[in-house]
Amino acid sequence: MAALTIKDIAKLCGVSTSTVSRAINNETGINKETKERILETIAEYNFVPNNSARNLKMLDSNTIALLIKGIDNQFFQGMLHTFEGELNKIEYSFVVHAVGENQDEIAVAAELIKEKKLKGIIFLGGGHVENTDDVMIPLGVPYVRCTGAIEGRKLTGGCSITIDDRKESEKAVSYLIEKGHRRIAIFTAPDHSVGRLRLEGYKDALAKHGIPFDENYVRYSKVTDKAYSMENGYLLGKSLIEDGTNCTAIFAVSDNMAMGVYKAIYEAGKRIPQDYSIIGFDGLDMTRYYHPSLTTIQQPVEDMVKASIKQLMKAIDGQELKEHQILYEGTLLERDSVIAL
Repeated sequence: MAALTIKDIAKLCGVSTSTVSRAINNETGINKETKERILETIAEYNFVPNNSARNLKMLDSNTIALLIKGIDNQFFQGMLHTFEGELNKIEYSFVVHAVGENQDEIAVAAELIKEKKLKGIIFLGGGHVENTDDVMIPLGVPYVRCTGAIEGRKLTGGCSITIDDRKESEKAVSYLIEKGHRRIAIFTAPDHSVGRLRLEGYKDALAKHGIPFDENYVRYSKVTDKAYSMENGYLLGKSLIEDGTNCTAIFAVSDNMAMGVYKAIYEAGKRIPQDYSIIGFDGLDMTRYYHPSLTTIQQPVEDMVKASIKQLMKAIDGQELKEHQILYEGTLLERDSVIAL
């Protein structure tokens, strides 16, 4: 019988050759059970790694890519520090690549994989909500979608990790309603992911409390990769005030937009929360220092980052992902930007 090769061991264990190499070289970034299974198989078949197998790690960089749609969004900027810290713990490096609003993120990812010899991809932002049951993204490497909205879909070969945008938006608007507000505007984006889901949550809250939906209270930002920016929040706030729309509260679907709304309100000589109550979404640290401090829905960034890395490492180690969608709850941070009527 011919001597087994590292490829044979990988096939027997149902993992990649790079995973076998990490087990042989006692590297980090490999699941304990997977490592034990590989070492047991090696012992069973009396496999002796040759020098080329031991040197695989020299050719096999532990690098993943973070593909970000909306890289100027401060929410994503804040996540990068957490990603860096968690990936350093398992001796992985990462490259950051911006994806434009009109770019095909799958095509961008495929090109990066060729150039960088990546182990995996984490997508930040983007996503869609078509009601298909199953989605295959043909990348050839494991991937995770973190914060990108996926509604009613199973990702074959990958995993979606995000806050429940619709449910948490309902929570935000219900909070305003419970404070006595019934004329509530929403500033969102005309996209097919986060903006749409948060608009649906807004509608859910109105229906739950018997308030008719009024399209006039829905304001959409420009279609750009900066749809959730301070600038767009400012422009929407300015337009709402100038056209005399009679509302007492505004739900800005991002904290960045909320900051722009603040400027528009103050320029018009109005007050927060006496004239307009404001609630945001994301829980950016800087919102504590707005004047007044912003009431917002805080996303569990650290938990989502850790879960994204954990799921990606499982897939890289050749494990089948049992969870294809993981939804997190947000936390309502009650501050000073909302007044009871």
